[in-house]
Amino acid sequence: MQKPIVVVGSVNLDLVCTAERIPAIGETVTGDSFQTFHGGKGANQAVAVARLGYPVSIVAKVGDDEFGTRLRNGLRVAGVKVGTVATVKNTASGVALISVDRKGQNSITVIPGANGKLLPRDLERALPILRSAGMILAQLEVPLETVEYLCAAARRLHVPLMLDPAPARPIPRQMLCQVTYLTPNESETCTLCNLHGRNLNLKTVVEFAQILQSQGAQNVIIKMGSRGAYAAGANGMQKMVPAFKVKAVDSTAAGDAFNGGLAVALMQGKSLEDAVRYGAAAGALS
Repeated sequence: MQKPIVVVGSVNLDLVCTAERIPAIGETVTGDSFQTFHGGKGANQAVAVARLGYPVSIVAKVGDDEFGTRLRNGLRVAGVKVGTVATVKNTASGVALISVDRKGQNSITVIPGANGKLLPRDLERALPILRSAGMILAQLEVPLETVEYLCAAARRLHVPLMLDPAPARPIPRQMLCQVTYLTPNESETCTLCNLHGRNLNLKTVVEFAQILQSQGAQNVIIKMGSRGAYAAGANGMQKMVPAFKVKAVDSTAAGDAFNGGLAVALMQGKSLEDAVRYGAAAGALS
């Protein structure tokens, strides 16, 4: 019997507008279209896992508003188990305001809402489902104290944990030491390494990965967009895995799809290199 993947993280409604370019500060730009989508890094990763046919549950919170009902139903329809999605009274659901230009690049503002109410005591109540997991996926769109508690719990329960350190912020070294798979993008890597102003390229990425491993992360996978992803394994493996070439339409959630694919492939017993390639395919398709 397959052990499920359990995602602990954010659930948002994404309000997405497209325009020729993302407006600069103080600028007004006429847009091309407006749509709403179910999002949040936690929900995105859970849905990616479900769409790849692997069993997945999510531990999360939504508000007692219309968005909350819509978001929970959307997860259920996608195949994600939602028994541990709680409703917070008198609180709005999380929302993300997303601007996308015609090259597919985006700018995102997140309002946490109910996501900010996911606390360590909620994870204590969810310990049975965490204990049953084959892997736990986490991000940083819920309170850091909750993610710290989760990392410690995963280590105690002997369940591998994959951390997507987004949005970018410094992470305590003690917390990194409890991460099995760390998956930052370029800006997040610079933040974690405290090397702002340094250029992350195919030469320096090796150095950055080594820094993160020296800080405690067992396996480091650095996502570099169209250039691919660099993987540094706990077994000494170092490999640049090229991206699949696609016409970029909208890069929103591509990194989340990557993480979902990576987790599924690892649970299926693939090597880290093959799992990164599988994750890159999921990200490209998204």
